[in-house]
Amino acid sequence: MKLQLALDLVDIPGAKEVVAEVADYIDIVEIGTPIVINEGLHAVKAIKDAFPQLTVLADLKIMDAGGYEVMKASEAGADIITVLGVSDDSTIKGAVDEAKKSGKEVLVDLINVKDIKGRAAEVDALGVDYICVHSGYDHQAEGKNSFEDLQAIKSVVKQAKTAIAGGIKLDTLPEVIEAKPDLVIVGGGITGQDDKKAVAAEMKRLVSQS
Repeated sequence: MKLQLALDLVDIPGAKEVVAEVADYIDIVEIGTPIVINEGLHAVKAIKDAFPQLTVLADLKIMDAGGYEVMKASEAGADIITVLGVSDDSTIKGAVDEAKKSGKEVLVDLINVKDIKGRAAEVDALGVDYICVHSGYDHQAEGKNSFEDLQAIKSVVKQAKTAIAGGIKLDTLPEVIEAKPDLVIVGGGITGQDDKKAVAAEMKRLVSQS
């Protein structure tokens, strides 16, 4: 089980500062959609250059032109690129084909997918590397979480690794771990804490035991 840090509400210098604090305790650093919108793919390159030992995920939430956008993120140094599960199969397939060419990986985000189980099975058959259940900011505000969704997709996903994101904090982490995802994605549960290093270290300890 791996731990991913999601960075959303920072600029490039701010991102570097946070990652420097917790780099020893995370496996993957995510350049979140808001940073990509604000800074462009320069943010991906800046973090990959500064922390070459970390896997870098570019949360592009691709909805169209899968091959082209994966190519661009890959050129910027992204190791994993995200595509939306609600996008067309041809978009996902294009992303997967391009990623394979350059030794990169694709994570499909099931945010706003209505039939989680059915779509997870379809996406799994397209050869993606990760399938992620995700309670977005707006869902979290309504008190939703993704634990049940994770259990649902784990029952049908045969090839891809599973991931969970959205509102995970230190006190809810044991419940997440019980559901046995391959990847746990944490944002504010680390970045919003006073002692980021201590929280990340404890999260890594819990995740590593699984």
